[in-house]
Amino acid sequence: MSMNIQRLPWAGIRIEAGGIAILIDPVTRIPERFGPAREPMYPLGTYGEADAILVTHLHEDHFDPQAIIETYGAAIPVYVPSEMAEAARAKGLTNVTGAAVGGSFEIGDGVKITALQSVDGVGDVQVAWAVEGDERRVIHCGDTLWHGYWWGIAGKFGPFDAAFLPVNGAVLELPGRLPSGQPICLTPEQAVAAAAILGAGVLVPIHYGAVHYPPVYTETPDIAARLGTAAEGKVIVNMLKAGESIALD
Repeated sequence: MSMNIQRLPWAGIRIEAGGIAILIDPVTRIPERFGPAREPMYPLGTYGEADAILVTHLHEDHFDPQAIIETYGAAIPVYVPSEMAEAARAKGLTNVTGAAVGGSFEIGDGVKITALQSVDGVGDVQVAWAVEGDERRVIHCGDTLWHGYWWGIAGKFGPFDAAFLPVNGAVLELPGRLPSGQPICLTPEQAVAAAAILGAGVLVPIHYGAVHYPPVYTETPDIAARLGTAAEGKVIVNMLKAGESIALD
């Protein structure tokens, strides 16, 4: 048995396990305020069928309700943080389930999903998703920044065969907000440290490459080289491109 995972553009992935397909944070566009996408974006139908969709949080670069409805229909099961369920339904989705941190549920026959801690860089509600099936376990952490929950997650739910973590350490300057100069998601070095704590067999970087629009959205430089340096002797890094897949068996 194996779990097959395809990387989608930006932060999305598609997981096949237990005879079902699950999408996490699939999108077809980048918000206009962040400039044009710097990598190709594709219709969701490009990736085939989906039985359910998990959304880490409702930012536009992680939640694309129009594309979900157009591709899979309004009734496809969509799981979001519990606090965001009504907001997701307001976008026209008719089969939304809210998940509380620490809560688990099953999709299909034997694929277990758990909502875990994630800390959003601008203070909005966000979760990480742990997915377990076909005797494999992975975690997708949205666009989290560094936090102190890694050790607890690892102790209770790890180790993980793969961790999908943001790596672009983006710094924002948004209208009406005093700039902090601090990254709102993991830097390459932080992602490696988190993956090592989580006991990840492989770190698959996400949330990089598609957006760099200074000063509104500034991606940290030299991501690939910094990942390689930080990961030496700690974790394997697999920089999947959008469309490429990894089999965990």
